[in-house]
Formats: sequence, C-alpha cells, structure tokens
Amino acid sequence: MQEVLQQLANLQYIDSRIDEIRQLRGDLPEEVLDIETNINRYQAKLNQLEEEEDSLKEEKAKLENDIEVSKEKTKKYEEQQLSVRNNREYDALTKEIEAQKQFVETSEKRIEEIEKRQEELEAELEAVRGDLEETEELHKDKKENLDKVIESTKTEEDKLLEKREELEEELDSRYVRSYNRLRNGLSNGIAVVAMERGAALGMALPPQTQVEVRRKNKVIIDEHSGRIVIDPSFFEEAKKQLNV
Repeated sequence: MQEVLQQLANLQYIDSRIDEIRQLRGDLPEEVLDIETNINRYQAKLNQLEEEEDSLKEEKAKLENDIEVSKEKTKKYEEQQLSVRNNREYDALTKEIEAQKQFVETSEKRIEEIEKRQEELEAELEAVRGDLEETEELHKDKKENLDKVIESTKTEEDKLLEKREELEEELDSRYVRSYNRLRNGLSNGIAVVAMERGAALGMALPPQTQVEVRRKNKVIIDEHSGRIVIDPSFFEEAKKQLNV
C-alpha cells in the first residue's frame, strides 16, 4: 500500500508542478489570440477602406473622362446647330445639348461627393493603419514573452507529462480513475494533501485518522473535503524522485 500512496503523491506532485508551469504562462496565450483577432479585424477594415479608395479613384477618373467626352459632344452639337436646315433638327440637337450638360452637371456633383469621401477615407485609413501598427507591436511583444516562457518551461513540462503517463500505467486503474475524478472536481486541483500538524489543508483531523495516516498502510479520505490525506514523507520522496 505504501507504493500506491507514493505513486499518488508522485501524481499530485507532478500535476501541481504542471499547474505552476501553466500558471506561469498566465493568460499570455489567450492574450496573444485576442490580439491576433484584433489584427485580423483591423486588416480586414484596412482592406475594405483601400478597396473603397481604389473604387472611388476609378469612378472619378471615368467620370472626368466622360465629362470631357460629353463636353466635346456638346461643342459638336452646338456647331451643328449653326448649319441645320429646319426646326426639327435644331430642336433635336438642343435636346442632345441639354442632356449632355445635365450629364456633366450630375457627374461634377458626383465628383464633389467622391472628393469629400476621399478626404474622410484618408483620415479613416490613417487611423486604422495606426491602430494596426500599434496592435502588431503589442502582438510582437506578447508573442516574444510567451515564446520565452514556453521555451523556459517546455522541457520540464514534457518530462513531467511523460512521467505522469508512466505513473498512470503503473498505478492500479481504480486509483487512477478516483484520483483524476477527484482532481478534476476541485478548483485548485489538489486531490492528495499532506497531513501537517494533525491537519489537512488547515482542517484538523480526528486523532484516530492521524494515527492511520502515520501508519501509511491505507488510503485515508478526509471526510470534510473528500481529498486523500497522506504522510508528508511521501511528498518529500516525490520531490527526490521527480527532480526533473
């Protein structure tokens, strides 16, 4: 039974250390993902604005060209009016001239609208590019910090995970299931605790329970928390065995 208790202590020691390592990373992975989401959002907005900018440039250039063509037509129709033979031809040319002038007027108004929007776009583009640049810098810093933390702890975590897998294979599956179920149901993940001065996690143990824990010959469950209580010597041994 002492071997089982030692293996449970080893499992808890490994899991607690893995928790410490992951806590050391803190919220960095989530922060990096959130920042990447913001980068994608700013990039999409930038692309949208740049596409609108290009579209407006093309539309303005076409309108300016069409206006020149329309003015040429107006000039030609006005010259033709000077040599018409009857009122019907003259009226027809007059309608064409009016239509071309109306087109020019409408197009020039549209160009004014485009130019106004282009001014707005310039400010919006500058703001989005600034936000994007600032967010990319933040991402770079956070990613570097995360990479450093991961690099500094990855080797130890890999060894611990490998050892944990070996322990689960060695330990009776009943104890493994009970341990994992208990650990997963606890907010701090501490399923196995050492008895310190007759108490477990600050909760005093009955005298008879203390005696049984010291005997190290059975699995003792704390009636208050449901945790497994063991003699502290098992954790001392775990530290020696698992000095990875």
